[in-house]
Amino acid sequence: MGLIQAAVGALGGTFADQWKDFFTVPDRLAPTAAVFAAEKREQNAGRGSNTKGSDDIITNGSRIIVPEGYGLILLEQGAITGFAAEAGAYEWNSEEQDSQSIFAGDGIVSPLIKTSWERFKFGGRPGAQQRAYFVTLKELPNNRFGTQSEIYWDDAYMNAQVGAVTRGTYTLKITDPILFMQAWMPAKYLEPGQVFDFTDIENDAASQLFNEVVGSLAPAFSMYTNDPSKGNRITKIQQDSIGFAQSLSAAVEQNYQWASGRGLEIISTAIISIEYDENTRELLRNVQRADALSGARGNSNLQASVAAGFEGAGENGGAAGLVGLGMAAGATGLGGLQQPVPGIGAQSTPPPPPPPAAGAAAAPPPAPAPAAPAAPADDPVAQLAKFKEMLDAGLITQDDYDAAKNKVLGL
Repeated sequence: MGLIQAAVGALGGTFADQWKDFFTVPDRLAPTAAVFAAEKREQNAGRGSNTKGSDDIITNGSRIIVPEGYGLILLEQGAITGFAAEAGAYEWNSEEQDSQSIFAGDGIVSPLIKTSWERFKFGGRPGAQQRAYFVTLKELPNNRFGTQSEIYWDDAYMNAQVGAVTRGTYTLKITDPILFMQAWMPAKYLEPGQVFDFTDIENDAASQLFNEVVGSLAPAFSMYTNDPSKGNRITKIQQDSIGFAQSLSAAVEQNYQWASGRGLEIISTAIISIEYDENTRELLRNVQRADALSGARGNSNLQASVAAGFEGAGENGGAAGLVGLGMAAGATGLGGLQQPVPGIGAQSTPPPPPPPAAGAAAAPPPAPAPAAPAAPADDPVAQLAKFKEMLDAGLITQDDYDAAKNKVLGL
């Protein structure tokens, strides 16, 4: 009934010994090759094998070996007559009267591939001659992306529009080989000797995919940085190859229907560089400074400053200097409002007397103001109360409080 499964799983050289000739994946294949014709092998004496040119025509009785990581597609005049995604050995035979198109690998292929199979398969009896092609089902590396000028997106982390030039690589996977061959791959790659390679600069279909990825970068960056589950941090992108790949894959699917219309998906990314424009760099510096002064880190900085001030005040003014520093540094935290100091500032200076009227006798000079009473000595209890307030507010440590208390009490 078309493809007859002879064996499943790891094959090694077993069938190379049993079969005089068979079809399989070509030698010396580039790791980025996606679709290529099967190659015929003929045995000589012993275990060696000779590779003859790309002869992808199979006939009744032809044997085919499908290695791990590859799918086999058989075509007759562009119509699919057979598909196998399960590694193993197969034999082609169309002599049976009830021979129909065959689909192998039910246990490992997705429902999407089955849907494509029903859509594109050849419904009648397959002909005696078929063409055999392999499709790589593994990730295909080294697909590059990059921008020549800045791309811009709305960034939730910095709460502004930011811009950058970026470049990197991504891996592709053909998730639906039947859909990919019928709906996207150009027909010229079905000719003998042709290899569809996504990294080939002369491959117009691959170049179009590159342009679509570049066109999807801005929405992908926006999607990533505005996703709360990603932490809204643009700086995490280079460490999150899978997370950004999901955003990029979603963007190309939304814009160009890669998965649903072409059978392709982006699996992972590696961002080599992100070069922000000048405005974004300045904005990022400001946001980083604000982050450094917020939360527990900001409290630690404030405590360190107050502790340093206590040390300096203790050297230059004793306990009175400590009290003055604490009130100046922590006025809003310890009581809210700063009170005006008598004798300092505009409020303590009386206005000058008005000039005498014309012809009037000059007023006698005012009597000298009485001397201000000497300021009372600092109250140790009041000082210790203020230190306790600063300790409770978290502005000083217990060690700072104990040292100040010993100095006030003369211990």
